[in-house]
Amino acid sequence: MAMPDTFERIYEIVKQIPKGKVATYGQIAVLAGNNRWARVVGYALHVNREPDNIPCFRVVNRFGGMADGFAFGGPENQRMLLEMDGVTFLQDGRVNMDKHLWMP
Repeated sequence: MAMPDTFERIYEIVKQIPKGKVATYGQIAVLAGNNRWARVVGYALHVNREPDNIPCFRVVNRFGGMADGFAFGGPENQRMLLEMDGVTFLQDGRVNMDKHLWMP
């Protein structure tokens, strides 16, 4: 079960993802303290009240795919934000994880 400060821990980690890099839901879950919290991470990002300060668009699935339910404009908007960040994509539309995966 997630603790009350779980969302804050998640947000603090997501704030650390540098421009031009992405992290996965599972990676954020592990860094937040529980490798089973990937869905919790997704929910926390979905209700992010500070998108200008918490770059939730930098979190993708483990394959480099966009979030179907991206809360701030859909997967097309997420891709546009990532492209503006300098992130490149493979032919099939996924993030080039070999180049852009954040390794804290």
